[in-house]
Amino acid sequence: MAAPGHVVVWDPLVRIFHWGTVVLFMADYWLLEAGEAPHDWAGYALAALLAVRIVWGFAGPPNARFATFWPTPARLRRHWLRLRTRSVDPREGHNPVGALMILSLMALLAITAVSGWMQGLDRFWGEDWVQRLHQYSANAIMVLVVVHVAGVLVVSRIAGFSLIRAMISGRRPLPANPALVSGSDADKPK
Repeated sequence: MAAPGHVVVWDPLVRIFHWGTVVLFMADYWLLEAGEAPHDWAGYALAALLAVRIVWGFAGPPNARFATFWPTPARLRRHWLRLRTRSVDPREGHNPVGALMILSLMALLAITAVSGWMQGLDRFWGEDWVQRLHQYSANAIMVLVVVHVAGVLVVSRIAGFSLIRAMISGRRPLPANPALVSGSDADKPK
């Protein structure tokens, strides 16, 4: 239930996926030794979270569904225009630029998880290309994480509310001035 003056944008499963991925990926990348059991198990847990999130992207509530935030050219143009006028809809889940980031991170997580799993198979044991793919995709995720956090901070400043706080609580504040809420229901993706 949203507090007065707030709107619920993120369901618990989306938030668990987000923060679980943050914790597991950072632990795997920075703390856990590659090739050891804890690193492998964290990778399997990441793969499981990703699989659940993909299913939730088709079966979950509207803001969790890929169809709602798929980054079409029209949605990207509308988003850039809204940012220029600082008219961000607090009811919106992932904006189209954020959607590009989320989809890129999810694809790289899948590549990292599969290539990590492949390293344990007899067929691919010691294959340099599999090891490089695993390493390069994990490094690419880390670069995108930095870009993602920077983007979240910039959009939070433009929007006037904390996207980080919203991903923790699941709620965003409604603006005091309703004219700042962009778009009507006709603008919302179906």
